[in-house]
Amino acid sequence: MQRFKTLLPRTRFSSPSLFSNRRAFSAQPDYAERNDDDEDSQNQILVEGRAKSRTAILNRPSSLNALTTSMVARLKRLYDSWEENSDIGFVLMKGSGSAFCSGADVVRLYHSLNEGKSEEAKEFFKTLYSFVYLQGTYLKPHVSILNGRTMGCGSGISLPGMFRVVTDKTIFSHPEAQIGFHPDAGASYLLSRLPGYLGEYLALTGDKLNGVEMIACRLATHYSLNARLAWLEERLGKLVTDDPSIVEASLSQYADLVYPERDGILHKIDIIDRCFSHDTVEEIVEALEKEAADSLDQWCLTTLRKLREASPLSLKVILQSIREGRFETLDQCLVREYRVSVRAISKQVSSDFTEGVRARMVDKDFAPKWDPPSLKDVSEDMVDHYFSPFDEFEPELVLPTALREPYM
Repeated sequence: MQRFKTLLPRTRFSSPSLFSNRRAFSAQPDYAERNDDDEDSQNQILVEGRAKSRTAILNRPSSLNALTTSMVARLKRLYDSWEENSDIGFVLMKGSGSAFCSGADVVRLYHSLNEGKSEEAKEFFKTLYSFVYLQGTYLKPHVSILNGRTMGCGSGISLPGMFRVVTDKTIFSHPEAQIGFHPDAGASYLLSRLPGYLGEYLALTGDKLNGVEMIACRLATHYSLNARLAWLEERLGKLVTDDPSIVEASLSQYADLVYPERDGILHKIDIIDRCFSHDTVEEIVEALEKEAADSLDQWCLTTLRKLREASPLSLKVILQSIREGRFETLDQCLVREYRVSVRAISKQVSSDFTEGVRARMVDKDFAPKWDPPSLKDVSEDMVDHYFSPFDEFEPELVLPTALREPYM
């Protein structure tokens, strides 16, 4: 609990970054931004230009800005061109409507897989993870404004950046276990570096953090009330700089004191550490059952219910992924996550991903038939298959690590 004692009573608007993302950049030759031939992606990723900055706007509000391959491909093209444009000092990203980004458009992936178009799904993951790596190695200051829901890979396209602004409307979660998948797009890197075993808890249960809690555990760097965002963005738009310290000073002008709620998840960190530090999902469940019996804490019962509703296979895969992520670089995490994602959509071991999406987002009967149906039926060989390297017929994810050195 010691690590949270300075965080819980009060946390300032500006918090030290969980990730060491201070990196200088040199001016690059200017060249014209390329036109996007995909009309949909142009409409779904809008661009605002200011004197010394550019803003990418996720613009699928009716789908909570869920990401498609064409959207991420456009983001990557834009970010590549902005990085090399010496007239641009820094970059911003935000969402339109009530969400920042609800993650991947898994319903679209579901239909692609049911139509036998697994290569389309693989292309989505390749494009997404390549952009996450670009974000994690970006040479210019980057500001993500996470106003509203930030779910799944929505965190992957934003949290690796230098500054992450959250608000009183921010809701952060990784609910992938509930649809038979795993937290990806760098999540095993990001979550594994949270205090104690909070990352394991969030990944296995899909529980939510609000903006104040993201500041407290250093997932976010700045806090602004939603009502003040327009002023903050106006201030940033007037900046003519490429200096990260000047961008940060402008963000900090809207400083507030924020207080994690007394019934919030961060006040459960001792129980989380006791229960989620175990080596297996079965031991975690057993520890929670004992905690519930000893303390009669409703939170333990709610947490157990979330675990029992999730895919048993996903729970075991997720725990191993987070544990491995603690000792890996961002690029290593992305390569491993790509293997797991491809195995999840291949249905070689289980169809839990398509079944989970069907039950929760297509038919909405909320009664997925998991295969295997219980933790005891999930073998070590099943889990190991998700992490094993591909053979010569399936290429690995290749990232430009020789050209772009990660600073995270």
